[in-house]
Amino acid sequence: MAAFIMEADKVMFEIYRESTYTGKYQVVYFTELNEHNKEYEINRAMAGEHFYDGFIKNYRKDEAKEIIDGLIKRLNEGEKLTSNDIETALAKHLPEAR
Repeated sequence: MAAFIMEADKVMFEIYRESTYTGKYQVVYFTELNEHNKEYEINRAMAGEHFYDGFIKNYRKDEAKEIIDGLIKRLNEGEKLTSNDIETALAKHLPEAR
């Protein structure tokens, strides 16, 4: 039962490319926004160019975020990555498909 609860607990995120500021790739973790930054961050993501969105498990999410940060760094350095590259890198942090 505890494993099921952890599995259902997930963080929604989006990787996007800024179109109005730096042109850099960014990530926003929607389920971690609060009332102080929610509107600003959502508007910023909506104004950008969508690249990838999905969920990571809440369990060991800091490790997943480090991987995402590394992927964003690679994108910002000009490397061409695909959705499959993202999913492969995050494989053990993605919730199971039901």
